[in-house]
Amino acid sequence: MGKLDGKVALVTGSATGIGRATALLFSDEGAKIVIADYAPKEAKETLAMVKDKGNEAIFVEIDVRKSAEVRKMVDTTVDTYGRLDILFNNAGIMGRWIFGGDIDELDLDDIIDTNLKGVFLGSRYAIPVMVKQGGGVILNTASTAGMVSLPGQSIYGASKAGVVMLTRTMALEYADMNIRINCICPGGILTRMSEPDPSGTTPSFRQPQPMRRFGTPEEVARLLLYLASDDASYVNGAAITIDGAWSTGFAKRPPKRPAS
Repeated sequence: MGKLDGKVALVTGSATGIGRATALLFSDEGAKIVIADYAPKEAKETLAMVKDKGNEAIFVEIDVRKSAEVRKMVDTTVDTYGRLDILFNNAGIMGRWIFGGDIDELDLDDIIDTNLKGVFLGSRYAIPVMVKQGGGVILNTASTAGMVSLPGQSIYGASKAGVVMLTRTMALEYADMNIRINCICPGGILTRMSEPDPSGTTPSFRQPQPMRRFGTPEEVARLLLYLASDDASYVNGAAITIDGAWSTGFAKRPPKRPAS
């Protein structure tokens, strides 16, 4: 018997990395999965991986920056499975590595709209469904960058700090309606986002780690499973760090200005 038997879970950004690992684990634990991403090729690979295990899933192509598409994503979930028990707002981007005084306004809009507005929109359309059905769980991906300053990532860090506060405030607002809202703050995790940009303008974020290794998407997914399940029935409004102690002080270092 799985920890999510009979549940319906919607996972954005599930084409690769943490989103894919979470979709696979949640499906193994009994949930019906809605795989939502803007990259159809990789997302359909995730869909095939879920179905190859004999589990149930559908794919929805989505741009989380667009209100109409997010509303349709939630509507499709409910139309297909009759409910929405777990929403994992995971879709996000890092953007270019650039100091604050040089950031282009378009870069700012893209990062904020994806990382923060996308989380808001997903929650905005999921909450009425969860209120009507008597409860649910919302999980958001923030970052240790929302807690510890990273030179060259001021807007990314601001967007993730915003996710933390959005999580905590919404959790308080809906705590009496059996809706739990928590966020995770990953650090050094082996995903595509932590790789350097092929153009050479963005360095690798795989710096030395206290535990002498990086975390895996599967390790993050196991934390998310706990938060999504009844095991975490009294965990609400939390921002949980999963970074091998990186943000405790090990991360402090003088900023290095990018080459011009």
